[in-house]
Amino acid sequence: MGSGHSHSHDHGHGHAHAPADFGNAFLIGIILNTGFVIVEAVYGWISGSMALLADAGHNLSDVLALVLAWTASIAAERPPSERFTYGFKSSTILAALANAGLLLVAIGAILFETLHRIAEPAPVQGDTMAIVAGIGILINAGTAALFMRGQHDINIRGAFLHMAADALVSLGVVIAGLAIIWTGERWIDPVVSLVIVLVIAWGTWGLLKDSVAMSLLAVPKGISEAGVRAYLSARPGVEAVHSLHIWPMSTTETALTAHLVMPGGHPGDDVLREIQRDLDHHHRIGHATIQIERSHPDKACC
Repeated sequence: MGSGHSHSHDHGHGHAHAPADFGNAFLIGIILNTGFVIVEAVYGWISGSMALLADAGHNLSDVLALVLAWTASIAAERPPSERFTYGFKSSTILAALANAGLLLVAIGAILFETLHRIAEPAPVQGDTMAIVAGIGILINAGTAALFMRGQHDINIRGAFLHMAADALVSLGVVIAGLAIIWTGERWIDPVVSLVIVLVIAWGTWGLLKDSVAMSLLAVPKGISEAGVRAYLSARPGVEAVHSLHIWPMSTTETALTAHLVMPGGHPGDDVLREIQRDLDHHHRIGHATIQIERSHPDKACC
């Protein structure tokens, strides 16, 4: 059987790599939030506020998430080797999955103590809650602003959502502290803590779902397998498309392999480069491998 094989890879276009652009953002976020976790935990203990302690636990998980995301994104920049021919690009996917796991652990620990406090409300210093949480709004909102761009990367998006949610949670704690000052009701603190848990769980579900899908090599969000297949099938001389696979190499890069049945033979390198450019520019697939076949495998002679 006569067949032509061609592998077209794109290394000329710029792909979004989080570490180079967000190294300082990660570092600033880690330093600020580590300091705040310590302050919040200490004053949460002093004031007896479960809401502050819950928020401190959440912020701690976010610090660990930032560390993991930063470490993984740096590892993703390492060049390929004989054993790891893709380098360590997929470490960013593992980091996203690990971050989701950390959040689940935080949810369980906070929920356990929150339910205990709901059953047995404890005295709480509302003024301390409001002041410390107010500082948290500034720190978390400032950190979130560092990650506003780069939403195409699940790690950057996760960092932004975590920090933005933390700012909203801190706002809730401020409101709870003021409500306790005005009413003196103890139940307000654990109820706000429960709301915090629900907010964390909502954000965690999305991150967990996306990171698991990437780990299972699902077609990345925003890329249509049907659209890619239709584009390849519509190319002049293409009779059929089979063995089409699209998967994430990292949280920002996508790869593709496909077999094109072209009875007229190999169309030439220029045509393959055009296909590769179209896949990159219109479908966000930067690493494409195309194999040309003269006949479909089912029709091939032995």
